[in-house]
Amino acid sequence: MSMPQAQDFLDESKALHTLLAPLGDADFGQATAFKGWTFDDVLRHLHYWNWMAWLQLNDESVLVAQMGAIARAGGMRPVEAAYVDDAGGQALLALWIAQAEATAKAYESADPKARLKWVGPDMSARSSITARLMETWAHGQEIYDQLGVVRQNADRIRNIVVLGINTFGWTFKNRKLDMPETMPQVVLTAPSGEMWTYGEAGGTDRIEGPAEEFCQVVTQTRNVADTGLVVTGPIAAQWMGFAQCFAGRPETPPAPGIRKTLEL
Repeated sequence: MSMPQAQDFLDESKALHTLLAPLGDADFGQATAFKGWTFDDVLRHLHYWNWMAWLQLNDESVLVAQMGAIARAGGMRPVEAAYVDDAGGQALLALWIAQAEATAKAYESADPKARLKWVGPDMSARSSITARLMETWAHGQEIYDQLGVVRQNADRIRNIVVLGINTFGWTFKNRKLDMPETMPQVVLTAPSGEMWTYGEAGGTDRIEGPAEEFCQVVTQTRNVADTGLVVTGPIAAQWMGFAQCFAGRPETPPAPGIRKTLEL
């Protein structure tokens, strides 16, 4: 593949599919700790936006029409449900994984630097498929948590780490705050045990710990207080308090203790 992110996205999708495949249809109706979304809600959301990413490469006119439909509906949730005729359970799971495979295939040979139209500003093809990986991983977390399963992560989460690093300044600007001159040094341990380091050493601000927990904080699937991250310095503490690697208006991270793996 010309873009390893396409394979990473597919691998993350397959891991979530493996988790969900044994469930009965009724199980998909259980609510998660993310805004009360059910498993069906999560899959409808992921499925629709995987299709929208596919449209970026294949049919921009339909993409634009869907943007209009979302605006007219006053939000994405009704449009996501309508796209699959409110399908749920195993039928929805099959639709979602088939589209994930099609989207990954479309991006595997795409020019990583190609500029693609989107709901927000245009983005590169690499950014688009990386965002699909991040969304799949982040929304997958509420399902793993609800099922009481501790996810076994792979080093493909480095894509999400990089998103978190790259959105350091934007996170502050999005909240209409002055961007700090220097990003804290970030030292993370990958699932494989490899060390990933970002930023310059020697400053007063530093974040250190497991890469997966850094990903959980920047995707707002965990409060930093519920992680083992060692956060030193005022800028590092402020960033980890509202880090956001996904687009849109500023979102508030979950309160401490709210998002966690259930003990079943």
